[in-house]
Amino acid sequence: MEDHSPRRLTLTVSPAQEGSTVDTLLRRTLGLSGTSVKRAKRVPGGIQLDGVSVFVTVRARSGQQLSVLVGDTEADETLVPTPGPLDIRYEDADILLLNKAPGVAVHPSPDHFDHTLGNFVAYYYKTSGQIARFRPVNRLDRGTSGLMCVAKHAHAHELLKEQLHTPAFRRVYLAVCEGCPPSDRGLVDAPIGRAEDSLLRREVRPDGAPARTRYEVLSRGAGRSLVRLELETGRTHQIRLHMAHLGCPLTGDFLYGREEPHLIPRPALHSWLLSLRHPITGDVLERTAPLPPDLLRLLEISSLSPSLEGPERV
Repeated sequence: MEDHSPRRLTLTVSPAQEGSTVDTLLRRTLGLSGTSVKRAKRVPGGIQLDGVSVFVTVRARSGQQLSVLVGDTEADETLVPTPGPLDIRYEDADILLLNKAPGVAVHPSPDHFDHTLGNFVAYYYKTSGQIARFRPVNRLDRGTSGLMCVAKHAHAHELLKEQLHTPAFRRVYLAVCEGCPPSDRGLVDAPIGRAEDSLLRREVRPDGAPARTRYEVLSRGAGRSLVRLELETGRTHQIRLHMAHLGCPLTGDFLYGREEPHLIPRPALHSWLLSLRHPITGDVLERTAPLPPDLLRLLEISSLSPSLEGPERV
């Protein structure tokens, strides 16, 4: 039977670590932040040596086992557990990699209170006996499909957030655009800020936050193109706005192009590949998510070839 007790990290003290304080081992060897150490100190039994609770000032002996609680001990009561589609591409005690369906919001809002990805994950945790809060690392617009990473505890979330805008956390998207970018591949380096006349729209503006998107044209068809895009930054609506900035907005993008409900009921954008360094093991973890039916249909209508062999950098 699978163990769903709160997540603990353990360390067997080596001869070289003899005499180190518990605090030093927690921070330098196990990689906990000061906030994570304080969080563990507040929980009875949160920090133990050989199964006995200790203060962080205690000096460890070679061969002792240090254990620290990093997992949640209470469920997130702010989310209503709701059954819904949940395509899990990878799972362990620290993270989930999910293939989000198009049209599903990540977080509840006044218009989408109980049928969001957060609600679906809360239901999955509850029915599988896991105690964990919903902690998305990267986020997708409601209309965007594809891969997202969710951390199962605050320690993993902190470490993954540090990776998010570095080469260690790689996000590759596929998009169908109206028209085609001016070059087969390139870098869009255009700062993004909030549009002054809208709460939702963003715009390219010189005083905006730095925003960089690499792109490669994979296929050209009947007035459209299939483009692979890789984010170097993660601004709101970055891909949608940058493609519109090049003169080739995403098909179906109501905000930066035009709606095309007869073709696709959303912006034609899919988070295809996600690669990251595992927050606990340090191993590189990489997954892809197949294109959903609405995008496959759009490719067929537009005479575009997927051409998705290999996760080469763009």
